[in-house]
Amino acid sequence: MYPHLFSPCRINGVELQNRLTMAPLYLGYAAEGGGVSALLLDHYRLMARSGVALVVVENATIDHPTGSGSNRTLRVDSDDYLEGLATLAGTIKQEGARACMQINHAGRFAGFAPQPVAPSAIETFGRMPRALSRDEIQELAYKYSNAARRVKQAGFDMVELHGGTGYLLAQFVSPRTNRRDDDYGGTLENRQKFPLEVVAQVKAAVGDFPVGYRFLADEWLPDGLHLTESGRYAQALAAAGISYLSVMGGTYESFFLPEIMEKSRKEGYMADLAAAVKRRVNVPVIAAGRIASGALAEEILVQEKADLIGLARVLWADPDWPQKVKAGRESEIIHCDQDCDTCTQLVMRGKPAFCVRWPVEKMRSLKAKFSQA
Repeated sequence: MYPHLFSPCRINGVELQNRLTMAPLYLGYAAEGGGVSALLLDHYRLMARSGVALVVVENATIDHPTGSGSNRTLRVDSDDYLEGLATLAGTIKQEGARACMQINHAGRFAGFAPQPVAPSAIETFGRMPRALSRDEIQELAYKYSNAARRVKQAGFDMVELHGGTGYLLAQFVSPRTNRRDDDYGGTLENRQKFPLEVVAQVKAAVGDFPVGYRFLADEWLPDGLHLTESGRYAQALAAAGISYLSVMGGTYESFFLPEIMEKSRKEGYMADLAAAVKRRVNVPVIAAGRIASGALAEEILVQEKADLIGLARVLWADPDWPQKVKAGRESEIIHCDQDCDTCTQLVMRGKPAFCVRWPVEKMRSLKAKFSQA
């Protein structure tokens, strides 16, 4: 059943046993201060044991506190965190999955920063970020490369640059959030300059180590980035040596718009974005966005809309999803309730996320471990 979904795939020399990946998902499980906690290890051990071929660990900040979304955002900005990160990578790989870590700077969405920084001073949920100087831009590219070096040193199989969700790399590319009048702003060629500099420095730091990219194809905002420009940017990333593109749509400023919330209720609602990007590049493309059934995942691959499938809340709600799909037991899958946003509300309040579909015992265990993190 589903021969495409459970066929092997290769990313830049790294062999994957099937086409299923865990897409990065922030749940607030890290220790206070950004370290690797026992709760986080338990979570990723379970995700790796699920049967997906690749686990992409949620965003880890390259610059604390300026680039951190919260005080429980993982950190990869210092060698002090290498031991914990190495334990995390080893935990994932011991369960038979490949391990990837996503690195990030939150930019104007850095909720833990005293004053966020961004390409331009554009108000963000009542806070005004400070525009980055040219020297600071160069310093941040260096910090991305150092963070990527640590990911490799910790024993991960690849690193992913977070260019999605409206974070810093995406903020530079977006005409909505980049209003600079120097050579980092204006035309798409100028707006993509900083992310491409980051890619170049990261690749120089890690050599032939695979470097993926979480790719924002459409902001779903009238004055934001759309496929007409993001398709060209995808081509530039592929030409720069990016190993794969993990495609998504939307930012924190569009996710909660009524029309976008309605769109996100549909299965596979971001698959067409992945397909549009895949037509422009010759590197593997990951599709995500409520791909809740094996039939839909297989269809996306058969129709060549993507090369791999990204599962986030689908896998978190039921870590046995891959095994149930492979065994023809899909009727037993515990599905994420599309009318429920409990996990999102908990994360926004700085609490650990849990799924209301879980058994009571599992939720109690999570809360106990979180109190010790």
